Amino acid sequence: MALVKSNLKKEKAFNDRIAFHKKLLSELGTKAETISLGGGKKAIEKLHSQNKLHCRERINLLIDKGSSFLEIGQFTAYEMYKDYGGAPSAGTIFGIGKIEGRDCVIVANDATVKAGAWFPITCKKNLRAQEICIENKLPIIYLVDSAGVFLPLQDEIFPDKEHFGRIFRNNAVISSMGIPQIAAIMGPCVAGGAYLPIMSDETIIVEGTGSIFLAGPHLVKAAIGEVTNTEALGGGEVSTSISGITDEKVPDDKTAIEKIRSLVSKFGHNSFAGFDRAKSKKPVHDIEEIYGVIPEDSAKPYNTYDLIARLIDDSDFDEYKPTYGQTIITGYARIDGWAVGIVANQREVVKKKNPKGGVEMQFGGVIYSDSADKATRFILNCNQRKIPLLFLQDVTGFMVGSTSEHGGIIKDGAKMVNAVANSTVPKITIITGNSYGAGNYAMCGKAYDPRFIFAYPNAKIAVMGGAQASNVLLDIKIGQMKKLGKEIHEDDKKKFLDEIIKRYEEQTNVLYGAARLWVDSIIDPAKTREVVSHCIQIANNNPDIPKFNPGVIQT
Repeated sequence: MALVKSNLKKEKAFNDRIAFHKKLLSELGTKAETISLGGGKKAIEKLHSQNKLHCRERINLLIDKGSSFLEIGQFTAYEMYKDYGGAPSAGTIFGIGKIEGRDCVIVANDATVKAGAWFPITCKKNLRAQEICIENKLPIIYLVDSAGVFLPLQDEIFPDKEHFGRIFRNNAVISSMGIPQIAAIMGPCVAGGAYLPIMSDETIIVEGTGSIFLAGPHLVKAAIGEVTNTEALGGGEVSTSISGITDEKVPDDKTAIEKIRSLVSKFGHNSFAGFDRAKSKKPVHDIEEIYGVIPEDSAKPYNTYDLIARLIDDSDFDEYKPTYGQTIITGYARIDGWAVGIVANQREVVKKKNPKGGVEMQFGGVIYSDSADKATRFILNCNQRKIPLLFLQDVTGFMVGSTSEHGGIIKDGAKMVNAVANSTVPKITIITGNSYGAGNYAMCGKAYDPRFIFAYPNAKIAVMGGAQASNVLLDIKIGQMKKLGKEIHEDDKKKFLDEIIKRYEEQTNVLYGAARLWVDSIIDPAKTREVVSHCIQIANNNPDIPKFNPGVIQT
C-alpha cells in the first residue's frame, strides 16, 4: 500500500477556504432551486389543472425509488435568451437514472418554459443526451411535451449539421445500433418535432393531452382552408386507431410511466466492458476536507496530492514516474472500488534538478515538456490495461519562452494531445480550478470527447488567464484608438481595463460555461467520489472498447 503524500495544514486559511466553497455551493443551490421550477409555480399548477405532471415529477416517478438521477445540464441557458424571457434549463431536463435496475438516458420537455419550445441550446442539449446514449449504449426514454422550434430563433436551429435535423438522424442511428428508444407523447408534438417520437422504437400517447401532427389546426386552416381541432387532427384515438403512428394510448401521465417501466423491465441484458472493481474503501482523509484544499483565489498554488488523498480509496496511490515531469501527477488508484488512472495538474511549485547542477523551479499548473511526455506514456498504459481515465484539470497552459520552445514543447504537447484524442477507454474530466488555453485540450476538455465532464463551483474556463487577457485586450484597444488619432489618458486606460476585466470575469465564470454546455454539470467537490463512481458504472454498460491506436507520436 502506497499512501498518497498529504501534509494539509488545518490553519485559518483552511477554514477560510471551507467557508468560501460552502458559500459558493449555497449560492448555486439557490439558483438551482429556482431553475428546477422551470416557468414557475403558477405554470406548474396550471399543468396540474390540465391533468398533467411537471417534467421533474414525471422523471421522479419513472426512476426506481431510492435511486439517484445524474442530471446533465441543469444550468443550460443560464442568463441566456434574456430578450425572450429566458429559458431555464433550456426547457429540457435530461440525465441518467435507473429504471427497473437498468441505466437509462431520460429526456423530458419542460412545458412550463415557452410550452417546451426548442431554443438553439436546447438542440445542443438533446444532442448531448443522444451522444451519452450512443457512447454508453444506454436505452433512451423521451417524455415529449413540446410546441416545437422557438420560431424567433429558427435560423439558429434548423438547417445546419448540429441543428434540429441531427436529432432525427441520431434516432435512426441509435435504433440501428440495437439501443432501445421509447417515447411517451404527453403533450403537443408538432411539425419536425413529431419525427422524434415516431422514429423511436415504441411510442405511447396520453389521451386528452397528447397530440401529434405535422401542422396544427391554425396552420391547416391557413394552408388549405380546412377547419379542424387538435383531437381530430392527431389526438390519442386518431394516432392509435386511424393513422397508427403511435402504438398505444393511455389515460394519464402516471399510466404512461408505468407502461414505460414495464417495457424496460423486459429488455434483454448485454455484457459489460469489464472495468475492474474491488470492495469500496473510504479515503484515509475526510472527503469534505476538499473544501479546505483549494484556495479562494484560483491563481494561488496548492498541493494537488492533498486533493487526491481525499478522493481515492484508502488514499492508496500507485504513482507513475513520481520524480519525473512533476507538474502533472499520474498514477493508479481506486474510487469507490473502481480502478482508475488519474492525470492531475500539480498546482504547487515544483523543484526540478538541473543537469548542470542546482535546482530550477517549475510553475504549478503549467504543462512542461517532461510532464507532457509522462502523461502521454501513462495514457498509453491505461488504454493497454483497460483502465478508465480521470482527469483532474487545474491548468494554466503549456510553458512558453525560448527555453521551452527550443526544448520542443510544441512536439511534446502534441504527443499528449494525440494520446488524449485517440484514447478509447472512458475519460472523465473534472475542472477543479483553472482551465486555460491548450491546457484545456491536453487535459481532456469538452473537445476531446470525455464521456462526462464536470466542474467545481470555483472553476474558470478561458483561452488564457484574466490578468494576461485583460492586458492584451487593453493594448489592442489602445492601439485602435491611437490609429484613430485619439489621445489616451490614464483615466481612460483604467476605465477600459475595468470594463474588460468585468466582461472577462463574467465569461470565465463556471456558470457561463455550464450555460453553454462546456461542462455537463457543476458538482459539489465533496460528492466527487460518488459522481465518478456513477459515471464509470454507466460507462461499463458499453462492452465495445475499440483497440487503442495512438497514431503518430514522435519521440
